[in-house]
Amino acid sequence: MNTPMVAFRGVHKSFGSFEALRGVSLDVMPGEVMCLIGASGSGKTTLLRSVNQLHPIDAGGIWLDGELLGLREEGGRLHRLSEAEIARQRSGTGMVFQRFNLFPHMTALGNVVEGPLRVQRRPKAEVRDEAMALLERVGLGDKAGSYPVALSGGQQQRVAIARALAMRPKLMLFDEPTSALDPELVGEVLAVMRELAASGMTMMVVTHELGFAREVADRVIYMDRGAIVEAGTPAEVLGTPQEERTRAFLSKVL
Repeated sequence: MNTPMVAFRGVHKSFGSFEALRGVSLDVMPGEVMCLIGASGSGKTTLLRSVNQLHPIDAGGIWLDGELLGLREEGGRLHRLSEAEIARQRSGTGMVFQRFNLFPHMTALGNVVEGPLRVQRRPKAEVRDEAMALLERVGLGDKAGSYPVALSGGQQQRVAIARALAMRPKLMLFDEPTSALDPELVGEVLAVMRELAASGMTMMVVTHELGFAREVADRVIYMDRGAIVEAGTPAEVLGTPQEERTRAFLSKVL
């Protein structure tokens, strides 16, 4: 269990002249729940999307379960992987976005089975049974035949979580999964995430829900200007932060 599920080493990413990530190095251990906090533009989402290879990095390296992402070494040189190889690596992660991104023309069940059927080519009966079990797990077994337009935002986000889990990922990535929800719907999504954390799923969560981070996270990472400013247990980072920048941020959001 000493091998990280995700290892970042000297990761840099720029968008034009804007440096989104400045040499980030970080390990996420198997079964760990890591919450990333910080102001908008601090690099949290970019770091998450770099794991899913939605933002190819400019320098450094990222390893998922020991495998270098996006690149392979041949003859002492690094070569970018093909799109098919990147898609295979990407299937090792499940990502839940701020917006639910469900297919509007598909039912809840249709959304959940789409990936395993089309990408992983798994048997239809097996996929359907597993998808129904996942919908039950997120409390939506009775909504399998409903289309997204008939579901609340919280229900849509729970379908999105079931859809990500259907790919049997090693790692779940959550990018502010409750930020687009009405306040009364936030709790139902966080409850599903708590259950996932309790089940031992490795999770990286970008969130402004500091109560969730305090309760569920194993480690909290505070980022600012593309770098990690402070890292530690929730009690350390949220309760007794050592860095002035962390204290200033928390004073604004608490």
